[in-house]
Amino acid sequence: MMHRGIVAIVALPFFFYQGHAQTEVPKGWHLMDYAQDSFYGISLNKAYTFLKEKRKISRPVIVAVLDSGVDTTHEDLKNILWHNPKEIPGNGKDDDGNGYIDDVYGWNFLGGKDGRDVCRTSDERSRVYHRLKGKFSGQSVDTTTLAGNEKEQYLTWKKAANELNFSSDEQVELLFVEVTAKAIKRHDKVLRKEMGVEEYSSDYLEKFEPRTKAAREAKFGYLTCIKMIGVDPDEKNTNTIADLDEYVEGKKIAFESKDTPPIDYRAEIIKDNYEDITDRFYGNNDVMGPISSAKHGTHVSGLIAAQRNNGIGVDGVADNVKLMMLRVVPDGDEYDKDVALAIHYAIDNGAKVINMSFGKSFSPEKRWVDSAVKYAELHDVLIVHASGNESNNLDEKENFPNPWLKQWNTTANNFITVGSSSDPRITGSIAAEFSNYGRHNVDVFAPGVKIYSTFPGGNQYGNLRGTSMSAPIVSGLAAMIRGYYPELTAVQVKKIIEESAVQPGNTLTVVKPGTKDEEVPFNLLSKTGGIINAYKAVVSADTTKTAAAVILRTPVKPSNIPVQKNTKSNR
Repeated sequence: MMHRGIVAIVALPFFFYQGHAQTEVPKGWHLMDYAQDSFYGISLNKAYTFLKEKRKISRPVIVAVLDSGVDTTHEDLKNILWHNPKEIPGNGKDDDGNGYIDDVYGWNFLGGKDGRDVCRTSDERSRVYHRLKGKFSGQSVDTTTLAGNEKEQYLTWKKAANELNFSSDEQVELLFVEVTAKAIKRHDKVLRKEMGVEEYSSDYLEKFEPRTKAAREAKFGYLTCIKMIGVDPDEKNTNTIADLDEYVEGKKIAFESKDTPPIDYRAEIIKDNYEDITDRFYGNNDVMGPISSAKHGTHVSGLIAAQRNNGIGVDGVADNVKLMMLRVVPDGDEYDKDVALAIHYAIDNGAKVINMSFGKSFSPEKRWVDSAVKYAELHDVLIVHASGNESNNLDEKENFPNPWLKQWNTTANNFITVGSSSDPRITGSIAAEFSNYGRHNVDVFAPGVKIYSTFPGGNQYGNLRGTSMSAPIVSGLAAMIRGYYPELTAVQVKKIIEESAVQPGNTLTVVKPGTKDEEVPFNLLSKTGGIINAYKAVVSADTTKTAAAVILRTPVKPSNIPVQKNTKSNR
């Protein structure tokens, strides 16, 4: 499932909004510099000032966006989209012979050959539970008698079965959201008629003066509900209602999933043999998918590289990027097979950075994804992954994909896991209350609250929140470094981003994500304890490049070369 904050309710425990008196939050605060602007952004303009003399030598970098789809017609994105140079658009042929016909912008792994799309899927735990239910349900299983793979299957099935026992709190939670959604719809109907508009934001509504008693009551009711569940004041009523409906429907399906097997839309539409990773030439070339599904991917794409300095919309982080779109994220949990094949596609077509703003708690075909991550590692490709919005400690609870490569018994060194930071002027804390964290399993934090970027459907823009927004900010920085310093490897870029992260203060305490008032040092929420900083990163990249060049230019005398006398002792 996408690690998204489409509306704030998705991230807030028990859905009650923790209000904070906000100052006016500038659009693009995440790019600002704290010393100059008093916002804990990433100091992007300062970085570009440093790089000013190097712009002529910058090389274009392909960034693959594995997501829900992208609006290829958007004014701020259409000029920076990747175009397959070996493919002739619209001729119905596989010109480059890669098995994907007319893959001009990338590929849609959620599409059917007939042009239909998979939009909604179940969560992975439901799929795991029902796939193995016949094998393990009602059985008295002695795990000591099971072979390795069978034992792992049983333990995974048992975990899924336990997680499908929803608590009474979760049931009450859903009831609260459902009642709130109905109230918002009721008030919205009155307000649209009174104002004579179909779309409006809370900010717009605040300024509206109702003429009738019914409209006054509707205004008060609507704004009360919106503030209670934490919807951004800029969010349009239509988006809020659609997101609430989507959330309620998804939760209801989840609650029923233990008794009712999930509908297999994949078998109906995509028609691949899911169990066979070599059956890979499925899908279609519609990388946008349904416009209703493209919001997340379009927003993520804009954060990475919306066309800079064009006088419209927003500025992305990177200025010399081509975005390759790979549609793998439905409304529900993504499939491991799609993710693995999309990573392979990205690498084979020249991507040097891959953004993955999604995740889930079960990964039955993790071996496929791990092999793809290893393939990326071997081809010098950096993978950036969102840590998730469940307020979990990832040192204690698994989240997938992750850099642990089980079959190699090692951790991938080209994989960055990103948590979400905020700003005290926005939420009262530097740590976003929804963000997953982990002293060992989250590498770095980046802004992820009230983040303004591109929306699909008519050159729109808006705010979203979530680690889904934090990851592409890191991907943009990685692409920026790889463009200006192409000699640096993915491993070096990862190290530079992490070591240049800024700790707001070694003793700074924040409210621990997922709690109301438990305070912890911010620097214990991730490996680096800091927020990415573009300026410090490019300075470090410049230093690293210079140091490497000096080493390469320095002749090495034969006497300085150590002699390996015993190869068995040098492992």
